Amino acid sequence: MNNFLVIIYFTFFAVIAGGAFAMMWANVQSINEEMRKPKKPQHPEAPKEGDEVMYVDLNREKLEQLYKDD
Repeated sequence: MNNFLVIIYFTFFAVIAGGAFAMMWANVQSINEEMRKPKKPQHPEAPKEGDEVMYVDLNREKLEQLYKDD
């Protein structure tokens, strides 16, 4: 009876170890596949092409004009 339990124990151990290895292998392959895809380095809030962008021009000449007007 004791030998039978040892065989069952090692069988389940091998199944669990094999499953863990298979899951690890699949995760690594998935990460490698994602890394091969080209990535656009774009900020999520960056304007899309054709969008109008509102900005403030703070160069030295404009600032001096603002202070002279007061």
